[in-house]
Amino acid sequence: MRSFFPKKLLAWNKKKNRRAMPWKGEKDPYKIWLSEIILQQTRVEQGWNYYLKFINTFPAVQQLAHAPETKVFKLWEGLGYYSRCKNLIAAAKIIDKAYNGEFPASYEKILELPGIGPYTAAAIASFAFNLPFAVVDGNVLRVLARISGTEIPVDSAMGKAVLNKLAFELLDKKQPGLYNQAIMDFGAVVCKPKAPACIQCIMQKDCMAYELGVVEKLPVKEKKIVKKNRWLYYFIITYKARVYIRKRTAKDIWQNLHEFLLVEKNGPLNKKELLLQAPVKQLFLQKGTSVTQISRLYTHQLTHQTLHGQFIEIKVDHSPDLGVDFVGVPYRELTRYPFPKFMITYLQEKNVNLSQH
Repeated sequence: MRSFFPKKLLAWNKKKNRRAMPWKGEKDPYKIWLSEIILQQTRVEQGWNYYLKFINTFPAVQQLAHAPETKVFKLWEGLGYYSRCKNLIAAAKIIDKAYNGEFPASYEKILELPGIGPYTAAAIASFAFNLPFAVVDGNVLRVLARISGTEIPVDSAMGKAVLNKLAFELLDKKQPGLYNQAIMDFGAVVCKPKAPACIQCIMQKDCMAYELGVVEKLPVKEKKIVKKNRWLYYFIITYKARVYIRKRTAKDIWQNLHEFLLVEKNGPLNKKELLLQAPVKQLFLQKGTSVTQISRLYTHQLTHQTLHGQFIEIKVDHSPDLGVDFVGVPYRELTRYPFPKFMITYLQEKNVNLSQH
């Protein structure tokens, strides 16, 4: 494979690769890092505008490091997997303080930053500093598994070891950045997960999967994602035109984002059951408490879980005792706080504008 693969891949990249992305060919490690963090668990089409918003708002890492965290999370709002944003902020602060705002130029130092694993470190090292490290993402694994015809599960320890070794062997050591981008693009536009373009593929005659007729069966994965269901009931408590929210601090989905009063259950509840939940039940012990609306059922799909939820609007004429972590905010000021997409969808349907001013 070493005799033909890199040469053919770079020839395809030069003559036929038309995949355009705003960070492609970028040499600034800060911008490369931003793009790579955004693209973790995110499609290019979705991440494109977020990348542009981030580099326009924070042109340099120092500006990101010194920005209010709420502002950064607000900019990230809707991208999901918010631990990425938390690590982005933490890494920016380290780069600003420990490296005087200069992005570390070695693979090992890059790998030490929060939120950066071997793939991201290899991408930054090769794209920004032309260091010989092979990127191995889902696209690359698929290409290598098919071209070599391996049936070893790519998510097993052995599969990762074999394909990481092969990735480094095939890497063009003189132009690793160009090669890495080419193989990722090749996996995205030619050697696709479904309906790969084998007929037009420059590797067709050398591809073991094509020769054996097993292209659609590779790569093999041994682990199956077990998805769980969660039922989330959000009570929107309004008192004197203020709605009560709090910041999520637990190590769970949506950490550092904001939410309304939450009751989580293992299954669905009817209206009567909803109003018997503590601390909601306590609100109805006083006069002047009324339910003004119960939303439709919303469903939001995450990688490992399905969220089901409803929003119950409750108006009170007394100051509610919801705990010290809740704060009353005028509806018009909700724009200042980052919320999960799950809640943004509901609020937008209620015509509450959550876009940034």
